[in-house]
Amino acid sequence: MPSSDFIALSDYTTEELIALLDLAKDLKQKRANGELYQPLLGKTIAMLFEKPSLRTRMTFEAGIFQLGGHAIFQTTKLGERETVPDMARNIDRWVEGIVARTHSHEAVLELAEYADAPVINALTDDLHPCQVLADAQTILEHKGSLDGLKVAFVGDGNNMFASWANLATRFSFDLTLVCPEGYELTGAAHDYAQTNANGEYSMTNDITAGVQGADVIYTDVWASMGMEEEYQQRLKEFMPYQVNESMMAQANDDAIFMHCLPAHRGEEVTHEVIESKQSVVFDEAENRLHAQKAVMVHLMK
Repeated sequence: MPSSDFIALSDYTTEELIALLDLAKDLKQKRANGELYQPLLGKTIAMLFEKPSLRTRMTFEAGIFQLGGHAIFQTTKLGERETVPDMARNIDRWVEGIVARTHSHEAVLELAEYADAPVINALTDDLHPCQVLADAQTILEHKGSLDGLKVAFVGDGNNMFASWANLATRFSFDLTLVCPEGYELTGAAHDYAQTNANGEYSMTNDITAGVQGADVIYTDVWASMGMEEEYQQRLKEFMPYQVNESMMAQANDDAIFMHCLPAHRGEEVTHEVIESKQSVVFDEAENRLHAQKAVMVHLMK
């Protein structure tokens, strides 16, 4: 794999993503077997976080430790105390990898431009590739393949859906955003998916049309970090789009429910759905560990 950073899924070819997913599967099996595997012994990642985190921080810190390395965690606002290029050229001298969880996607691109060490996008306002790589691993475990599936993303055109749109250009599944009017995805990820999606790529305000016959129903919180002032308005507009048992009944009988977490039970999803046999949300959370370990091994070994 020639890619030297992990910024967007669309930076990787289908074959490269399959190789990452195969590696994630292998690393998961090694851990299940109790096998010590430390290809990153003595290596360090710098974790630069602007946003709060449970899954991202714990899975990266646990992952690099399991691989033999070490993490340095720092809460920081990129570009505030010193420029991003200066930060990159300092940190680059000390560590073998940089993990950034920021608001600004441009800041992550700047880090990658100025640092020789590989940069991993652990979430920006534009994209969340680590989560969707783990989602793909989870779907492979439960469905055997991504190709030929219908995925209904019920929510707004946020960074999560943008990374799903990236994935749709590398695998042959149908992807539909089901959202209230005015909350569709726009911008580069949408434009790229419209032209390059391998399956049907669409957006609709019609709930029944969007979820009927779906193999996967995916949702996310209605107001992401930084959108708190929009919360009450979004709550009103999105409530008809709540994933509940009635909505799940419109999908295929063997459909799975997915959520990147954290979940606001009683808002975007009911307690009954998230605790149902169709829910694989905690499998997704576990696979953040294995998928991100695969990314670190690929970039840093």
